[in-house]
Amino acid sequence: MYSQMLCGLIMREEVLRVGAVFASGLLRAIRFLQLNWKELANDIATGSLNHKVTSPSIRECMAKILKPNQELAEFITNECSDENWEDYYSGGLPKPCTMYASSECYFGLNLRPMSKPSEVSYTIMPNMGYFEFLPHDPSAPAFSRESPPRLLDLADLEAGKEYELVITTYSGLNRYRVGDILLVTGFYNKAPQFRFVRRKNVLLSIESDKTDESELQKAIENASLLLREFSTSVVEYTSYADTKIIPGHYVIYWELLVKDPANSPTGEVLNRCCLAMEESLNSVYRQSRVADNSIGPLEIRVVKNGTFEELMDYAISRGASINQYKVPRCVSFTPIMELLDCRVVSKHFSPSAPHWTPERRS
Repeated sequence: MYSQMLCGLIMREEVLRVGAVFASGLLRAIRFLQLNWKELANDIATGSLNHKVTSPSIRECMAKILKPNQELAEFITNECSDENWEDYYSGGLPKPCTMYASSECYFGLNLRPMSKPSEVSYTIMPNMGYFEFLPHDPSAPAFSRESPPRLLDLADLEAGKEYELVITTYSGLNRYRVGDILLVTGFYNKAPQFRFVRRKNVLLSIESDKTDESELQKAIENASLLLREFSTSVVEYTSYADTKIIPGHYVIYWELLVKDPANSPTGEVLNRCCLAMEESLNSVYRQSRVADNSIGPLEIRVVKNGTFEELMDYAISRGASINQYKVPRCVSFTPIMELLDCRVVSKHFSPSAPHWTPERRS
């Protein structure tokens, strides 16, 4: 990472774009620059590679391109010494997403790559595999052998409806359920275009409640609005359903970026963030909290800066691909739980129950 970053800075005028398979990889690289720019600038100023890079082959390669360049070193220092990195590092540059893909195969292309991230739709390319779709209806009963699912082809889909993607690939997967829920947003000629909605799997559940990834993301976005006046944002998060005690409750791990430590959010504010999250969750969850008392107050555990970097390092040490790693939005693996819990700096709970009123029956 260090040597590649150094090469990118030295040959900056040849860099046309910066990208990664997942956005988390790009954020990790820029975070690395944020933490190591002083050493990188020093290497460029002196023309010598940092002694922490010990690989003989890398040092030999770097010696061929690393020459003293005081002007570039001063430029990097001027750009990086500003503490305001809040613009997600892009400085107004466009952030396109070009394709929709997974480990199994490529699915489709974004034919309007410069569109806003919230407006991105993908056009499925039928030559990349054979694609079928399950109409998504959360209230429908589960499939069985006696009532197999009804699969639809690309030509049978309707705008405005949600479907679960099923693929058959050239490499041998047969009617594999990817687990992605897609919304048909329109058509390109006659080809349906899709917006990724969420993963199908439920993330959190204590009793009859079911909270999926998109709902959890929305709840965190709503709660993080309370942090704006403190110039603080949520860098990363994950969650788990704690059922060790009765009633069980949701636990959300937050890593925060605090711009001004002298004006960091108070414990009371973070308690209100817990309640704001609960107010954003579905009515079944809120009924369980208010009427049934079967779910306890939601908890936010703030972890030290760099915790999610360590989580990624741990996953990679166990064989995960750095190019395909994504922060898990729900965790249950004991070593990961221990890693997170030993880096908790504060714990916060909802100060009251969320709003809920029973439905009136006619």
